[in-house]
Amino acid sequence: MTPAVSRDLVRSYFQACISCDPDRIASYLDDDVTWSVTGPIDLLPFCGQHCGKNDVIDTISRLVPSVLQVKAMKFDEILIDGDRAATFVQFSAILGETGRTVSYRGAQFLRFRDGKLVELRGLIDSFDAAEQVLGHPIAVAHSRGTQGDVFGI
Repeated sequence: MTPAVSRDLVRSYFQACISCDPDRIASYLDDDVTWSVTGPIDLLPFCGQHCGKNDVIDTISRLVPSVLQVKAMKFDEILIDGDRAATFVQFSAILGETGRTVSYRGAQFLRFRDGKLVELRGLIDSFDAAEQVLGHPIAVAHSRGTQGDVFGI
């Protein structure tokens, strides 16, 4: 059984990501890491799935900062369960294209083996992030339903 991860390891991993230092990031990654973030890939091209240490390092150290320069992360929650961690984070970043500050929330589900990240699945509040990246609200069609209409999410 893999030993439990610590909150310090989780925080340190994210600080390495913010640094964009490939060597520092590499020290936290397993060779066979998978890293995926669900979000608007057309606006945030680092979203999607990335496999293997080199691909993940390139994504974090080059692709992410080509769009956003993450300046701060505020952890609202860090939950640990053995070799797994879940985080809920408020990100603050500078949009490279405009210099505008953006702030959005994200949840990450991480799995570690022997102190190295082997899997990250992230979800961002993509509607909010997309509006901030675009610099304006996204128009959505609202239909007026009648009382008793059923809908699914």
